[in-house]
Amino acid sequence: MDKERIIEILNTWNFWNKDLEVGILRKGYLDKLLEFIKTDKIISIIGVRRSGKSTLIRQMAKNLIEKGLDRSNILIVNFEEPEFEGLDVKFLIQLYQAYNEIIKPKNKPYVFLDEIQNVAKWERFVRSLNEKKEAFLVISGSSSKLLSEELATVLTGRQLYFEVLPLSFSEFLNFNGLDIDSQKTAILNSLKIKRLLRDYLRFGGFPEVTLGKNEEFKKRILISYYEDIINRDLVQRFKIKKIDKLKSLVRFYLTNISNYVSFNRIAKFIQLPVETIRRFTFCIEASNLIFFIKRFSYSVKEQENSPRKVYSIDVGLSNAVGFRFSENYGNLAENIVALKLKKIQGYNPLMEIYYWKNQYGDKETDFLIKEGLKVSQAIQVCWDVSNPETKDRELKGLLKSMEEFKLKKGLIITEDFEGKEKIKDKEIIYRSLWKWLLDLDREKKGKLNF
Repeated sequence: MDKERIIEILNTWNFWNKDLEVGILRKGYLDKLLEFIKTDKIISIIGVRRSGKSTLIRQMAKNLIEKGLDRSNILIVNFEEPEFEGLDVKFLIQLYQAYNEIIKPKNKPYVFLDEIQNVAKWERFVRSLNEKKEAFLVISGSSSKLLSEELATVLTGRQLYFEVLPLSFSEFLNFNGLDIDSQKTAILNSLKIKRLLRDYLRFGGFPEVTLGKNEEFKKRILISYYEDIINRDLVQRFKIKKIDKLKSLVRFYLTNISNYVSFNRIAKFIQLPVETIRRFTFCIEASNLIFFIKRFSYSVKEQENSPRKVYSIDVGLSNAVGFRFSENYGNLAENIVALKLKKIQGYNPLMEIYYWKNQYGDKETDFLIKEGLKVSQAIQVCWDVSNPETKDRELKGLLKSMEEFKLKKGLIITEDFEGKEKIKDKEIIYRSLWKWLLDLDREKKGKLNF
């Protein structure tokens, strides 16, 4: 491909002679990324397909231009571009030469390489630019293998990692025209917020789905995302041949969100060897479609051998693809809480998330938060506390973990019930899901409040 043609294609993705649509700002991510972009580190943006990585890149570029950066000093390359398919590192070098020769950046450029995993041996090019301090680099990809494999072997110590999730609930409200900037605003809009929470539990937080105008459109978009992830991020990338078995495993996980899973049991159910289940699961997790939470134990061996709890990166996908005859708001709510904790964890590298079970397996707590060497919080999710049996079971599990880790306070997240309860020397705090999700500034501080 000649250099002029390369620039013609790149022109559609860049701000060189026009403004591009940047969508609704995701300010939390945007501020954090811009804070680190001028370091000598490679900024790595990882996230499930369609979570908004490309839009964030355009928002970063526009922000830099608004602050006075010359448009020629920004290069955005989207490797989902059909004409760039199947190309390798030699093409990357040719592309960069074309940019320098024809666009002629005036200073050290900002280079954004979107969906970089589509280019074979891309890491050599990125490392070379970084070592020469030739450009500020931002790379993005739909596979966590960007962090775990390619980057770990070639770019160790050179990158800063940021994970982009589908919309949080506060972002979801913002996309629906509701900006909650204070407790007063939240209370005055409580009825609308509760209605939108039901939509969030049903359709999840993918930006395009959230902006969809009707249910049929939302469902079709979610199914198309699922097919894209299966075909492009799993089958093509990992060269998987047993596609039907892979889909069965994905559907199993998306059907069983917030539940315990073990490879041995799944292997019997799907009729595949345990090692195949393990390999397929690694691939599915690498595509950022699902994530797991391990059982808390001081023994690493016990952690690894115990069943894990599986969560979907988006409950909308789970609802669209999983086998369900009715909506289980308890499981959906727990998945939403897991996603919120995962996002907070991104701001606090010392934070670890586990579930807890006692040695007899009859008492459990949904989430145990460990910060450094100390277990700091125990969280139970109980959608309906009006049922005495359910409340009693959840309360006993929470109290047992609080006793185990000498915690004075415990949290139960509910549909809409709020209050406090004193049991001996322990305080149980009940918070409605929507208020807990909207706790202002918690994400940026990387802290959990009751």
